[in-house]
Amino acid sequence: MKIKNICCLGAGYVGGPTMSVIALKCPEIKVTVVDLNTERILAWNEENLEKLPVYEPGLAEVVREARGRNLFFSTEVDSAIEAADMIFIAVNTPTKTYGEGKGMAADLKFVELCARQIARIAKNDKIIVEKSTLPVRTAQTLQTILDHTGNGVKFEVLSNPEFLAEGTAINDLLNADRVLIGGNQTESDQKAIQALVDIYAHWLSPKQILTTNVWSSELSKLTANAFLAQRISSINALSALCEVTEADVDEVAAAIGTDSRIGSKFLKASVGFGGSCFQKDILNLVYLCRYFNLPEVASYWEQIIILNDYQKYRFAKNIICTLFNTVSGKKITFLGWAFKKDTNDTRESAAIYVAEHLIEDGAEIHVYDPKVSEEKIKADMRYLWELKGISEEKIKSKLNQIFVYKTAVEALDKAHAVAVLTEWDEFKTYDWKTVYSKMYKPAFVFDGRNILDSKKLTAIGFQVKGIGKDIRFSDKLKGINELVLR
Repeated sequence: MKIKNICCLGAGYVGGPTMSVIALKCPEIKVTVVDLNTERILAWNEENLEKLPVYEPGLAEVVREARGRNLFFSTEVDSAIEAADMIFIAVNTPTKTYGEGKGMAADLKFVELCARQIARIAKNDKIIVEKSTLPVRTAQTLQTILDHTGNGVKFEVLSNPEFLAEGTAINDLLNADRVLIGGNQTESDQKAIQALVDIYAHWLSPKQILTTNVWSSELSKLTANAFLAQRISSINALSALCEVTEADVDEVAAAIGTDSRIGSKFLKASVGFGGSCFQKDILNLVYLCRYFNLPEVASYWEQIIILNDYQKYRFAKNIICTLFNTVSGKKITFLGWAFKKDTNDTRESAAIYVAEHLIEDGAEIHVYDPKVSEEKIKADMRYLWELKGISEEKIKSKLNQIFVYKTAVEALDKAHAVAVLTEWDEFKTYDWKTVYSKMYKPAFVFDGRNILDSKKLTAIGFQVKGIGKDIRFSDKLKGINELVLR
């Protein structure tokens, strides 16, 4: 089964980079990425590659080489579907905000719409590839829709979940730990699997391409993210204990990470994990466990989310307590808004929730992020408050407490405290002596990513508080005593 034409439904963080790499490595295949969002497609076709809608190191270079040769971005969805031999579904699958499963289950309305559109348009046999992160047994739903609303066309549905880390997505695609392809055991399914294997075999070895049944493939994606998030929440839980016992969480992580059975990856304590996958996928896993009457299993995985929420709240509360139990009217500078460095993705970023707590206490949040715009930052907060049912009048009032800057110098000027929310490398290179001279005293730095040189900053005069670092009871009492004396 020779694939000559690929269509991808969805030009977001998964579809855009994945299809760009496939086009780069498979020059004989025409790859068309389609999306109904006209602005997004225009951005993918921008001559200035710095304006691509997705920021990923190395992505611009891949797009430059393949775009216009065999890589195309378009809003002409129907024609792309009709021409394709293989169709990837890479649309958003957010957590439901309404109805049955609200707050936990994956919202599959966009996936279903894709299936119905494919069934309506297709005139010849096609391979359908699930690229979006989906609940286990979604392939069966897709197959049912396609088989019963099609035009007598035969569809093979495969699961090919993405395992990309934002910030390293291009390297993850070019040098994948594994590519997972799930399908049924029929002869036609096996041919479809081989067709997808042949695409990845253009640049990956057979050892890197794993094939399973479709259900195992779907569940493996949720499980992988759950395990990674579990490690982060585990070290974050210990960071709280480290802070009150004079242990250092980085030293603890280094010690246990040398054990080959544990390993050192994902043991970096922080203000909490974010991104489009971890929380969404764990909540989906919890929902599935409850749906299949496995309450104990559901409670186990749910605790990861509870601990992550606690870590963000604990960070915000520490800022308030340290600043003499009030941040009302005080300028708190956020360095970073993206959920991690080397991406402009802000979904479920810890910064959003820390900002929410501080704004509730009256703080002014002054933000600098090298890749995130003011419009995006305020849209993130608006979305959160709208979900909580806050009135438009109150939302507007709260948004007036947020200020966004294009340079760090402006954001840091005359601040009462600095909070590092994203681990951008540039933050480590600042002239912190000058920053200190322009801040209110005592000058506080809350390092939510443990990336700054705390000894150097302390020598300058800063009061530095990292995650999982020594926060002695005497320090807390000192803050309370100073408040009482005032």
